[in-house]
Amino acid sequence: MDRRGNRWRRIGRALLAILFIGAGILHFTRPAAYIGIVPSYLPAHAFLVALSGVAEIAGGVGLLIPATRRAAGWGLLLLLIAVFPANIEMLRLYRARGVPFWGEALLWLRLPLQLVLMWWVWRVKDDR
Repeated sequence: MDRRGNRWRRIGRALLAILFIGAGILHFTRPAAYIGIVPSYLPAHAFLVALSGVAEIAGGVGLLIPATRRAAGWGLLLLLIAVFPANIEMLRLYRARGVPFWGEALLWLRLPLQLVLMWWVWRVKDDR
């Protein structure tokens, strides 16, 4: 890959790391928002929120360290798959509460956003 492509990959990696680290921190500063969307069939909601927060922070930091980048990328891909049911649960709960049309539309758009994030992680996890 040319130098320009590597530059954009580094920028994308840094932005993604910031996104995951920030989201992970929110799991600890605003846990109720996350606990409320853990599907009811899962146990230990607070623990799962803390665990996913730690995983997001570790994955974000790991993307920035060349020696851990690939493993962090795979971990973030698995995490994005694992938390997908929470996104569906959020949509279900908000629809049950009668969220306005535009709010529901945003939640529907959030579902394919997981695929975009997965693609982004896939693109930056390796130094090609």
